Amino acid sequence: MNIGVDAAAFGMANAVVAQTQDVNSVYWNPAGLVHLEDGQAAAMHASYFANIAQYDYAAFAQPIDTESAWGISVIRFGVDDILNTTQLIDSQGNIDYNRISKFSTADYAFTLSYARKLKIPGFQYGINAKVIRRTIGDFANSWGFGFDLGLQWDRDDWNFGLMVRDITTTYNVWAINEEAFKSIQGAVAGQNQELPESTEITAPKAQFGVSREFDLHNETFLRVSGNLNMQFTKTNDILATDVVSIDPALGAEYNYTDLIFVRAGLGNFQNVTQIDGSRRLGFQPNIGIGFKYKGIQIDYALTDLGDQSAALYSNIFSVKVDFSIFR
Repeated sequence: MNIGVDAAAFGMANAVVAQTQDVNSVYWNPAGLVHLEDGQAAAMHASYFANIAQYDYAAFAQPIDTESAWGISVIRFGVDDILNTTQLIDSQGNIDYNRISKFSTADYAFTLSYARKLKIPGFQYGINAKVIRRTIGDFANSWGFGFDLGLQWDRDDWNFGLMVRDITTTYNVWAINEEAFKSIQGAVAGQNQELPESTEITAPKAQFGVSREFDLHNETFLRVSGNLNMQFTKTNDILATDVVSIDPALGAEYNYTDLIFVRAGLGNFQNVTQIDGSRRLGFQPNIGIGFKYKGIQIDYALTDLGDQSAALYSNIFSVKVDFSIFR
């Protein structure tokens, strides 16, 4: 849930909390869904670790009336066809390759979003209800749930946004297959001697964003945006205290006649410790382009994808369809 969605957002270093106004608001800030004029669908695919892991996302959203909207999304991050060698050696101590099997490990997130305009002009809010499903073959699985809260305020050409993720904390409760655990409990001396913890808790995080669009005339526009990504713990972020750590992100988008988009962003500012013990400031540049024609938009980003990929940079593609083209 920390990675993000939509190649357009990745190209701007994910600095979109204030400006998001389409179907992808189900992830970035559900309050932005109130700007929808018709149904929209979006999808994205990315590969991790030289195509070993797959990251997929799909979403749909539509307005309920002029004051409210809803959306739904699903995210899957998984590694498939993992070799299970726990039974490689039979009871007589012989290696039997026929005893090798395969399994998958995957994380799923299902999100239901609702957004509504407030009576104060320019203000809107949105809520996400999330269900988290995690599986590790037949060895273990878990269910979790949580909530997000988003706010936006639009004034003239300015946009402001606040997204609080896991506002109630998100809980995942694991069920461990004890028979499978016992089969590997003594495989390595001193390891896997006790059952893992059965509960995981995800603490709240917040993102505050500001965005403004400049009219360059001749149907061209420039949007500049920034985020302050906050975690309520001490990390390697550029600003880190015992109470909160802040990682800024900056993004820009050039829009030519709502047809061609060029994007760039800087994010993931971290204090990186070197081999000699010294520290330097590290950051992640991102670039992207997009094309939109008759309600169909295809976006591309060259990015590190949340600094989780083994490769230095990743190629990300996403597509968005506005159902108004079928009216």
